[in-house]
Amino acid sequence: MAKNIGILVCVLIMVLDIAAGILGIEAEVSQGKVKHMKMWIFECREPSYTAYKLGLAAAILLALAHTIANILGGCICVSSKADYTNASANKQLAVASLVFSWLILAVGFSMLIIGTMANSTSRKSCGFPHRRLLSIGGILCFLHGMITVAYYVSATAAHREIEKHRNPTPRLSSPA
Repeated sequence: MAKNIGILVCVLIMVLDIAAGILGIEAEVSQGKVKHMKMWIFECREPSYTAYKLGLAAAILLALAHTIANILGGCICVSSKADYTNASANKQLAVASLVFSWLILAVGFSMLIIGTMANSTSRKSCGFPHRRLLSIGGILCFLHGMITVAYYVSATAAHREIEKHRNPTPRLSSPA
């Protein structure tokens, strides 16, 4: 049963990120349905409460997927470039995918939050348009899912390698 939990974690991460991506894209569609007026580079439009709710839900699901992967994946740390180059392939992949997942989280989460706050009911003002932020944030959720699953799988494999080196299987000696 313990080996099947890894598959369930990967599926959970992907489902959360796919749901976040779909919600982000749906928020963009909902935002496009409200009345707006454009004057030169400024745009005046009514906020969409539906886009606000969908964008907020997408941001929460993205953060939840990232948190689950990082907690269950464990900590994979390297202290120097030499440590990184001497590490196993699984550890190198875990470190690289961890860095990319944090970068994608930062950009995607920021885009979702900015797009969501632009649809807050307290923002009935004119300003620079926040176009496509919710849909780009939604697309980044899909990419985040793939990178985060790669992190979880490679981090789990790296932890198993470390445990195997610490506790080698005892050799059975044959009677003489």
